[in-house]
Amino acid sequence: MAKPVVAVVGRPNVGKSTLFNKLVGQRISIVDDTPGVTRDRIFGNAEWCGKDFLLIDTGGIEPKTDDIILKKMKAQAELAIDTAEVIIFVTDLKSGVTASDREVAAMLQKSGKPIVLCVNKCDRPGGLPMEFYEFYNLGLGDPIAVSGVHGHGTGDLLEEVFKHIPESAFEEEDEDIINVAVIGKPNAGKSSLINAVTGEERVIVSDVAGTTRDAIDTLVTVGGQKFNFTDTAGIRRKSKIDDQIEKYSVMRAKMAVERADVCVIMIDATEGFTEQDSKVAGLSVEAGKAAIIAVNKWDLVEKDGKTMDTMRKQLMQDFSFMPYAPIIFISAKTGQRTDRLFELIKFVHTQSTMRISTGMLNDVLAEATARVQPPSDKGKRLKIFYMTQASTKPPTFVCFCNREELFHFSYQRYLENQIRSTFGLEGTPVRFIIRERGDRKA
Repeated sequence: MAKPVVAVVGRPNVGKSTLFNKLVGQRISIVDDTPGVTRDRIFGNAEWCGKDFLLIDTGGIEPKTDDIILKKMKAQAELAIDTAEVIIFVTDLKSGVTASDREVAAMLQKSGKPIVLCVNKCDRPGGLPMEFYEFYNLGLGDPIAVSGVHGHGTGDLLEEVFKHIPESAFEEEDEDIINVAVIGKPNAGKSSLINAVTGEERVIVSDVAGTTRDAIDTLVTVGGQKFNFTDTAGIRRKSKIDDQIEKYSVMRAKMAVERADVCVIMIDATEGFTEQDSKVAGLSVEAGKAAIIAVNKWDLVEKDGKTMDTMRKQLMQDFSFMPYAPIIFISAKTGQRTDRLFELIKFVHTQSTMRISTGMLNDVLAEATARVQPPSDKGKRLKIFYMTQASTKPPTFVCFCNREELFHFSYQRYLENQIRSTFGLEGTPVRFIIRERGDRKA
């Protein structure tokens, strides 16, 4: 299940970004006294009482404006409101209730979402000033006094937010289920694949690009293994996305990638590789997800004995930034090799959850450093003391060394190749964390 989403909204310059940074515990949003600094939606992971949720910072909402940027900021905020389970409406104690506050409040009430009214900039210690009680006039219930700068009142704010989020939203997922996000450009055959694996018309299939609007979950059991397939909206270039509903759909697709264990990247065999395919695949790389490249509509391609090998070699070049991803040629329409796809999903998921003992890792490290010496600079050579695995999904390795700046990316890639050649780790990215430690002799 995806993390609950909470949106921070309000008119410009009421301190939304300051509050956002305080709640996520790091400076992600730019904070400035100039109205309109935050324009796009900014996401951050936050936690309260051991429960994780996704927080969205939005640009200030000006209900009535002719400014193009402000109109787009309002549209971005509306998308965040559509996505959120709960809305934090931020107001400013110093400026009091304004006409814009009343219009924003009316807009939020129309959304039908739970609204928590936050009165920001209550920075003075002691009792609340009389101006605070003016905010009851917005008709949104009891306002909560908060100082985004100092963090006062943020606990009360989150307590109120969590009253509107059901406990079921925080339940742990069934570990036996493999979550699979099917992603790709519009009209690559994602919905056809879902229908093929379920054996029924689960989702609408059409030649019209953009038929799928939301991320749709489908539970399938094959050979005793449960798969949760998520059909997502096709992801087009930003310049091509004009429709508000489609922007919302693309955001849902990106969230589906975040909660997936495996991403199936759909390529249209009749079109071949495009720049947009690499950007879609980049979402799975950035999120550290196991991935499979599924070349769909293979039944429509004119073939000879070498067609598949030729196209596979070309795709390996095109997807050189993710050489670990296996390539499979399928036809969602005829069901060709869809049974093989299930096996491949199980395989790459197993690879992404693999744990390697510290002893075995350091045996590989010793052999690798003996074969190719670590780099040196100005007479100082890199020494790697030892390596250990920190986490899975994706496999993440911590390397302790004498000087971090000497640990060049090319040597990291060399070590990654040595680990892969020994342990496999097919279908999953691998990450390294470099930790500097003093020279033992010193």
